[in-house]
Amino acid sequence: MLCALIMAGGKGTRFWPKSTEKMPKQFLKLIDDKTMIQLTYERLLKIIPEERIFVVTANSYKELIKENLKTLPERNIIVEPEGRNTAPCILLSVLYIKQIYNDAELAVLPSDHAIKDTDGFCDVLRLAHSYVENENKEAIVTIGITPNRPETGYRIYKKI
Repeated sequence: MLCALIMAGGKGTRFWPKSTEKMPKQFLKLIDDKTMIQLTYERLLKIIPEERIFVVTANSYKELIKENLKTLPERNIIVEPEGRNTAPCILLSVLYIKQIYNDAELAVLPSDHAIKDTDGFCDVLRLAHSYVENENKEAIVTIGITPNRPETGYRIYKKI
C-alpha cells in the first residue's frame, strides 16, 4: 500500500532572505498562486488518498501545515520532538506510519520541489511503487537525475 511522507521541517536557510525561519520556503508562493507544500500535496493526491499522505515537521510549523493543507487529517501531521535532519525525521515517520499501515510502502518527498510535469512525476512514482510491490519488496528506489560528477549540494539539472 503506497503512502507518502512530505518532509516540511526545514527552516529555509538556503533560500534567505525570501525564506525565513518563521516562513520557510515550503510555505511561500514562489511559482504559482499556491504554496510549495500545497503544490506537493496536490501532486500526491493524484495517486494517493489524503488519509495515506503524511507530513513531518517541526512543532513551530504545525499550524502553518494545518493552514496550508486544510484537508490533511490532523493525525497525519508528525511533529519531530527536535530537528535532527533527514534520516532521523524519516525514521520517526516510518515508525509512526507503520503503526497505522503496517504494510505501507513509503514515498518520501521534500515539500518544496518545483515539478512542472506533474503527470510524468506521478507516472514515475507509480512505476517505482510497482517495482517495490511486485518485484523487490526490499528495494529502496531513489528518483533523481543521472549524476555526471560527485556533488554535495542540490542543483537543478533537468526538470521532470
